[in-house]
Amino acid sequence: MRILIFNWQDIKNPLAGGAEVHLHEVFERIAKMGHEVTLFCSAFDGAPPSEEMNGIHVIREGGRWLFNYLVPRKYFSTFRPRKFDLIVDDMNKIPFYTPLYVKEPLLGVTHHLFGRSIFLEAPFPLASYVYAAEHAALPIYKRIRFIVGSPSTHKEMLHLGFPEERTHLIHYGVAHESFRQLGIPKSPTPLIGMVGRLKKYKSVDHLLEAFIIVRQELNEAKLIIVGDGDDKPRLISVARSIGISDAVTFTGFVSEEEKVTYLNQMHVAVNTSAKEGWGLTVIEANACGTPTVSSNVQGLRDAVLEGETGLLYEYGNREKLAEKILLLLRDEHLRQRLGDSAVQRSKQFDWNIAAEKTLEVIEKVRFEHRRG
Repeated sequence: MRILIFNWQDIKNPLAGGAEVHLHEVFERIAKMGHEVTLFCSAFDGAPPSEEMNGIHVIREGGRWLFNYLVPRKYFSTFRPRKFDLIVDDMNKIPFYTPLYVKEPLLGVTHHLFGRSIFLEAPFPLASYVYAAEHAALPIYKRIRFIVGSPSTHKEMLHLGFPEERTHLIHYGVAHESFRQLGIPKSPTPLIGMVGRLKKYKSVDHLLEAFIIVRQELNEAKLIIVGDGDDKPRLISVARSIGISDAVTFTGFVSEEEKVTYLNQMHVAVNTSAKEGWGLTVIEANACGTPTVSSNVQGLRDAVLEGETGLLYEYGNREKLAEKILLLLRDEHLRQRLGDSAVQRSKQFDWNIAAEKTLEVIEKVRFEHRRG
């Protein structure tokens, strides 16, 4: 089977996130099963126009801001004549509106819809554009089958009128060969960490502000922000303005091996996002034996079992966030109990199972298309 995927980014893009991890983890496995997989995505500085990545043929073209306009043009000029057996529309950011023009069997994948949360991320004119584009696309996309990765997103899609029998919940996995307990000691000083893309809607500034309260109680505590993104300069400025720069480290982009080491060294990992499709970084931290404190929002409340694998707090409440962090830092028994449970739960999530279930949905899409 020959599969073509449209997505804004690939896993090597510095701005790649959970959507790209999901895409590569699932379709690398599908490629290893003997299928031909091609990914068409936007280009970025320093990236070759094409390369092979673990069985996926990646084609990069166009800029970050106008890639959605390039997709239909490239489809008609290049991809449609090649007669792919299936096209996957990985819908995040601005939609490609593929149901309007794609003639091959078509499968949708989404992780979460932005909705009004886009206004937390982008300036009003751009946010309005993204919001309107997404809103206009919803009736069009109800024609096709969709895969989603969390119960919250599944519920959201059904609420928006997507047919339940055509909206498939397939859980994310964890790369257990990478994300695991390394047997190294925790940091000698209390270490709080955040791992992920630095985007405004991730609300990492809430963690910086909560850290002020944490340091008032535990002056030796340190904070490490692992990852990169366009919000990084603002966050560095915030840390400097509130007087915590001496205790905060911004690592920038790191390798997966470095990320796993940091997760093993942390006492607590934190996710402050306003909305997520799932909590992939939560489960990755869990696989490393590190409990999390996360905002009680869509996606994250699916990934965290309150009081079992981590703690939840009301989004935006810096005082409660600090309180939960301090609770875990001070109570070693609780931290150990949550960490042990977190490791066990992380084993439930497997990319091999996700790939197999994705292929089952693909076969349903192809069967329906043949039947007309």
